[in-house]
Amino acid sequence: MQTATIFEGQKIRRVWDKKTEAWFFSVVDIVQALTDSINPTDYLKKLRKRDLELARYIGTNCPQVEMTTGGGKNRKTLAGNPEHIFRIIQSIPSKKAEPIKLWLAKVGYERIQEISDPEKALNRSRSYWQRMGRSDKWIQQRMMGQEIRNKLTDYWKNNEVKEQDEYAILTSIIHHEWSDLSVREHKRFKGLKTQNLRDHMTDAELVFTALAELSTRQIAETMETKGLEENKIPARKGGRIARNARVELEQKTGKKVVTGSNYLPRLGKKYEYANKN
Repeated sequence: MQTATIFEGQKIRRVWDKKTEAWFFSVVDIVQALTDSINPTDYLKKLRKRDLELARYIGTNCPQVEMTTGGGKNRKTLAGNPEHIFRIIQSIPSKKAEPIKLWLAKVGYERIQEISDPEKALNRSRSYWQRMGRSDKWIQQRMMGQEIRNKLTDYWKNNEVKEQDEYAILTSIIHHEWSDLSVREHKRFKGLKTQNLRDHMTDAELVFTALAELSTRQIAETMETKGLEENKIPARKGGRIARNARVELEQKTGKKVVTGSNYLPRLGKKYEYANKN
């Protein structure tokens, strides 16, 4: 499961490893956060050439983990757990070293809390959205949609659909069927780059996304589909159900459901809602 977290305005990708029960953070993202380098990959290469002991440590301990790039593609990325990251930090002269160590300890502890008490994860998400200025109605829709999404991916996981790549393929089919846009096109329409599309959807967009994924799961359960190819069928059918409902609503109201609106920060006003229509 990949998510992104923020350290002093810098996005840091991470993946939760179920076997070791630890976060693995993108080393390049950590380097960028520490150094503000415009080319953190090159900085890391030079660092490893200069510090051979560090190079050996990274080569022995830090695995290549699949993460999503800013362009939406999945690529193998050098990653490390907090222990590995602490060691790397020691070799990088930065006044941010101590703050990022405290930050790593905090995010790791929060994840352990969430595993033992899932309600804390929900409360943390709700508090986060409230700080971002989202309405209670929006937060309710977002969390309901996430629950529906989780049930769909649980079905895929239990029925021979491989995580990451195949999940992305099926999600793309569902999204295009209901919205007439690919995920990338929808993000571009909203002016998004690395941001999570669902975090910038309107109430209506969240509802139709949830309807598409709910319909997909129920059709898949009825058809008892297994594997990627079989699950493409309910993905298309579920997406079309939501598309038909969207088109009918648009005809009745004269308003488009899919919009260019987003929650990107506006000048002078943090997290103000931007309507680009």
